Amino acid sequence: MDHDNYGDSYIRGILNTVKTIAMVGVSANTSRPSYFAFKYLLERGYRMIPVNPVIAGQELLGRKVYAKLADVPEPIDMVDIFRAPRYAVEIVEEALALAPRVIWMQLGIRNDEAAKLAEANGLKVVMNRCPKIEYGRLSSEIAWMGVNTRTLTAKKAQLFGRGIQRMALNRVTLAGGTTDAAVRAEKPGR
Repeated sequence: MDHDNYGDSYIRGILNTVKTIAMVGVSANTSRPSYFAFKYLLERGYRMIPVNPVIAGQELLGRKVYAKLADVPEPIDMVDIFRAPRYAVEIVEEALALAPRVIWMQLGIRNDEAAKLAEANGLKVVMNRCPKIEYGRLSSEIAWMGVNTRTLTAKKAQLFGRGIQRMALNRVTLAGGTTDAAVRAEKPGR
């Protein structure tokens, strides 16, 4: 697996198939990125399980907080790691006992040793990406703000649920890679 480049179909496949996500390192501080990501994914219909020993036993957005993964009493599809890279191997080792299908390491978190361990045990791995951002990009929600999602379609997006307009992930992505503009922007000296 090339952990520097993930295809849209790989990310979409994960986000479409996981239902229960344990977020390790989520914060109750409403200004922290982990809180935003947790809330966003919860609002998109994922069953979110907060894991943080500092706030264990409390509730976060109506969900009971657990001290560690081993304390979670239900099956987990994906473990979302919101901790520093040095903790990733330890978290993956603990997660393996629970048999999740995916290990996801947030933006800025990359640990190749943890990825190899997870993949050696048959798990899918994503590193240095945010599921909130990827969901928003693949559903075209963030395109509403003018962000280039690399998702091009003339089809109206299917709405997710009722009330507030949210997009579903079952859209076809036509972008096979980066655009010429993106390649030029990445060149040094620009």
